[in-house]
Amino acid sequence: MSTCSVSKGCFVFKPNPKKRKISSTADYFCEGNNDSEDSELRFDTCQTLWQRMKSETEELQENLNKKLFDNLIRFLRQSHLDFKEKKTEWTCRMKANEIPAAALVLGVNVTDHDLTFKSLSEALQEDVTPFVVLLRSKECPGIKHLLQKLMAQLMGCHIDEDTSEEGECSKTSPNRMRCSVASLTDWYRNITKKDTDTPCKNQEILARHWELPPVVVIFKDMESFTTKVLRDFIIIISQCIREFPLVLIFGIATSPMIIHKLLPHSVSSLLCIELFQSLSCKEHLSTVIDKLILTSQFPFKLTEKVLRVLINIFLYHDFSVQNFIKGFQLSLLEHFYSQPLSVLCCDLQESRKRIKLLSHNQCENIRRLPSFRRFVESQESKKQTVLLTDDASLKEETETLLQNLHTYHENYFPILRCLHAFTSSLPNYPLGKQIRELHCACLDRKVWETEDYESAIQLVRMLAKDEMITILKKCVEIITSSSAKCLGSCTEKLEEYLGQFKNLEAADDQDDTVSSLKEIQKKTDLYHLQKTLLEMKESRRLKKLTKFEMLRFEVVDFIDGLVRSYLAPPEMQTLYEVLYFSMASTLREHLNAAPRVAVHTALNNPHFYLKNEALESDTGCISNAAPDICIAYKLHLECGRLINLVDWLEAFSTVVTAAADQNFTEKDQMEEIIHARFFRAVSELEFLGFIKPTKQKTDHVARLTWGSC
Repeated sequence: MSTCSVSKGCFVFKPNPKKRKISSTADYFCEGNNDSEDSELRFDTCQTLWQRMKSETEELQENLNKKLFDNLIRFLRQSHLDFKEKKTEWTCRMKANEIPAAALVLGVNVTDHDLTFKSLSEALQEDVTPFVVLLRSKECPGIKHLLQKLMAQLMGCHIDEDTSEEGECSKTSPNRMRCSVASLTDWYRNITKKDTDTPCKNQEILARHWELPPVVVIFKDMESFTTKVLRDFIIIISQCIREFPLVLIFGIATSPMIIHKLLPHSVSSLLCIELFQSLSCKEHLSTVIDKLILTSQFPFKLTEKVLRVLINIFLYHDFSVQNFIKGFQLSLLEHFYSQPLSVLCCDLQESRKRIKLLSHNQCENIRRLPSFRRFVESQESKKQTVLLTDDASLKEETETLLQNLHTYHENYFPILRCLHAFTSSLPNYPLGKQIRELHCACLDRKVWETEDYESAIQLVRMLAKDEMITILKKCVEIITSSSAKCLGSCTEKLEEYLGQFKNLEAADDQDDTVSSLKEIQKKTDLYHLQKTLLEMKESRRLKKLTKFEMLRFEVVDFIDGLVRSYLAPPEMQTLYEVLYFSMASTLREHLNAAPRVAVHTALNNPHFYLKNEALESDTGCISNAAPDICIAYKLHLECGRLINLVDWLEAFSTVVTAAADQNFTEKDQMEEIIHARFFRAVSELEFLGFIKPTKQKTDHVARLTWGSC
């Protein structure tokens, strides 16, 4: 008996699952951390804080979309009632032949649309209908693919189809089913059929929704759909709109006019379109900043440069609120990863417990902080010695300083909102129209020392009585709703000013003006008229301030005092480094990727990424140990606009064989290998876009890039 086949077997040795070590996110956070002390605690604190912020943003997103979704559901209900009642009036019958369509304008922040459509789909499936279909343009290049996708998603709805009885819902695969409008109509008729004798599971699930629930088809990116696909689909569906209720929702990023640009009049006339506008991305961003940054609820803060990086990326790149939140999350993670003292970036009560458990190394980290060193230098020599040598005294002082930092935030944000209430309606907006602009100005420097602040105060001193009363009411509401205990006296003072404005009588101040007008109205000659006008002008120049003007000046001076007391920049606060993330350059490197610079660095200096000592070389030198593409790239940098392939090959061969010593036979074989290596390197450079073929000269290629950035 032959056993040769045994040697040809394939044997699999599975690894022992007990020996495999699964790395968690916390392990990656701890690895490579120079200061690994309390790294796990810092990671847990970071995760806990982010979960709180994430839940806040999700709740905010839900509240912002609530009005939009309610309007859409109201539109669906009205369309559904028209179908269910089947009215006989001519106008109703004409409207019944049209397909209800909602034009949902979401704005150019396309990356945020997925989250909006996901929330919309969940809201519709919860209360309105289980039949919600989401379609993308890249998944529907033709009408056949669109119908297949439509049927597949409808068959995958939350409907448990029971095939135990004849006539009940058939469990046919959409791949085998003929994807046509007739099959769609039959499916809808069977799925919504009432059978009192043998009730199926469908009826139990459909009971949660409307009677005869509509089929909602959402086109996520209408601009990307081809005209032919949309036209054919609308024409086909319009033939059976009276058989089952159907509603179309068009997701639009640009303008509603795109519907008429994509569809001819004969097709768009088949739609009954209603326009819905979502909240603009700038307003959405302002709300997110207000909830995450302009609050004392969360201890983590951003410095002016970091906040400007995130805002500039939003304004000049994508208008994406979700990307802004991800950048904020990255800042949070980077702060807890790079700052050892971020273990104290938590709620005040928890930070007091952690201060008592600080080690000697962490106390030394506190002493090395620039803000703490500045604080120590301002103390007496005896206290300086105690703070620099005694850890127990340092912990007590740290607890007091963190308490002061939290109190600073509690007072900072209400006064910031009050100042914004005064300056947001001024001409030319000297301190910015949005509160985030004012916040950045306050973070950057002492805002009361800037020229913009001086011009804003001068304009505030010219506000009318009604404007002052409205702003003071808003300021009282802001301070009353805040948690700052030190601002109670400010509320009383503002209410006192508000009462004085309301009780102010301006009739006495206008007596002189009325009498002067009567003098002008008397019959007189030109000389006496000019004399009277000059006297009035002089009297106005030397006129004393009215009661209203004096009170207005007093209010402005009071607000100016609050600004100088509570809106000092955070860099002036001791231990601000514990709560504030300031590494703007690191954040910019992560978020503002520069792929061309990275590719140039990798090809020009491969040691930078590979960390191989054999690849180290002096500046301007080309090592034969470098990868072939790196050698070819550095040689092409020395050429002009057109590169001779023969000369380039000779130079490449010279570098590669610099340290080689072969005989004649080996040399011939080596040349073939070098040619193959060179052609592969040239092909890779062409693929990366550094060179391209040219017909200007034979055996030449054209160089496409210049410089290193």
